[in-house]
Amino acid sequence: MVHPLAGKVAPPSMKLDVARLLAAYADQPDPARAEQRVAFGTSGHRGSASRRSFNEAHIVAVAHAVCDHRERAGVAGPLFIGMDTHALSEPAQRTAIEVLAARGVDVRYAAGEDAKRFTPTPVVSHAILAHNRRANGGPLADGLIVTPSHNPPEDGGIKYNPPNGGPADTEITSWIERRANELLDRTAELSRTTYARALAGDRVRAFDFVTPYVDDLSSAIDLEAVRAARPKLGVDPLGGSNLGYWDVIADRYGLDLTVVNPALDPAFAFMPLDHDGKVRMDCSSPYAMANLLRMKDDYALAFGNDCDSDRHGIVTPGGGLLNPNHFLAVAIGWLFTHRAWGPDVGIGKTLVSSSMIDRVAGALGRRLVEVPVGFKWFVDGLYDGTLGFGGEESAGASFLRKDGTVWSTDKDGILLDLLAAEILAVSGEAPDAHYRALVARHGSPSYRRIDAVATPEQKARLKKLAPDAVTATTMAGEPIRDRLTRAPGNGAEIGGLKVVTESAWFAARPSGTEDVYKIYAESFRGDAHLAEVLVEAEAIVSRALRG
Repeated sequence: MVHPLAGKVAPPSMKLDVARLLAAYADQPDPARAEQRVAFGTSGHRGSASRRSFNEAHIVAVAHAVCDHRERAGVAGPLFIGMDTHALSEPAQRTAIEVLAARGVDVRYAAGEDAKRFTPTPVVSHAILAHNRRANGGPLADGLIVTPSHNPPEDGGIKYNPPNGGPADTEITSWIERRANELLDRTAELSRTTYARALAGDRVRAFDFVTPYVDDLSSAIDLEAVRAARPKLGVDPLGGSNLGYWDVIADRYGLDLTVVNPALDPAFAFMPLDHDGKVRMDCSSPYAMANLLRMKDDYALAFGNDCDSDRHGIVTPGGGLLNPNHFLAVAIGWLFTHRAWGPDVGIGKTLVSSSMIDRVAGALGRRLVEVPVGFKWFVDGLYDGTLGFGGEESAGASFLRKDGTVWSTDKDGILLDLLAAEILAVSGEAPDAHYRALVARHGSPSYRRIDAVATPEQKARLKKLAPDAVTATTMAGEPIRDRLTRAPGNGAEIGGLKVVTESAWFAARPSGTEDVYKIYAESFRGDAHLAEVLVEAEAIVSRALRG
């Protein structure tokens, strides 16, 4: 059920008490309680100071664990640290810098008092890769990003990117998590300096993240074509870390681009509420993007990003907010017909992304690599150029430079925004028109995600299901073609189940934070058939969990 205030700005009574939240940052978590320990999910550790799951002690422990990991992995170059605009991000970055400096790590951070002190996730990835390309056998760099992504304003988060520039793999995050929890109840004993001393020392240096990233964008996007066509572009940063970048991009490349919302507010009081009545900076949600959607007819193309700018939301006058799956398919079709990448360069997708991507890849004659949920599975392919594109259904993607070399190995919402502008400028048609052409050629998919109640025991069992646990032979009137518990693209466990027929599929995965499992489903036979798939998906999973 959609909240009655969804798409509307919250009343003042719902506004976050930022001062109270920041005061709670000093509260001590209880390591004996699972919900107050360090827990690295697919995007690092997240929590809130008000719930004692993202506090000063957590950051001290994580920063020390990262230092210990660097020592065991032989990472001795600078650590690039960035933060987004959530209230807890600034104190958490300060804490991390105090620890890193005390441990003798060379730190690079964005200084200043304006919006440029915030650094998007893809910009940190770009900085790591740029340094390591110049290393010539010398010490390699890595990075930390202090962000809970699109989460509500009371949340905080921190994630680690190793020298390949992308999200750390499970082996690294599991090690950091274990080490941080070993340290969590004795953080007062650990090395740490003051912030003033850290900045005064020779280890911590201000770094210009903006200029190298902006100057390099033309290596991945045809910005000359955008400048020449001069489409009227609008952007809503949703109060996020890309705010200090758009005016620089517009000036550098001569774009007709307007930042429609320059607000910076750690309470995000300007944000329309999401579907469930929460403030959430989700650029793939029509409710969170309601302000920009009201302006869609004022611009030839508009876009928004989440707080750390690793996701994109594309708005057109004719199509409104494009479904992320739709734009991924359009981006793939465009890139692999407008870039001179080699014939062996493949396409990466998560197994819960639309099968429209499969059909587009087949028409292009390109190798499709289907992986579990999580952008980390694309890192190696983007890094070595064997994947031209990696994208996931939650509006996160990145792709190679024009010359086929790596751009970023983390999701880059800014890059995808500008690709939409390139598509419009070169073709004269907005991305929604390109998607309609794909539908005319490949069919029209219906896609939906629902949640089903599950106990912790059922969630654990779902995560470890074997394919033969599915005894059904048909689904929604079609023979079942595949029962998957490992991703076909790399053989990795998907932590759930995917069932495929000729024209439909569903995937079920346990939630990491709630007592539910998520069912993603798609049908190329219309909404009624999709409804059948969803009903039978719940029945199939329920039978499999009962054994």
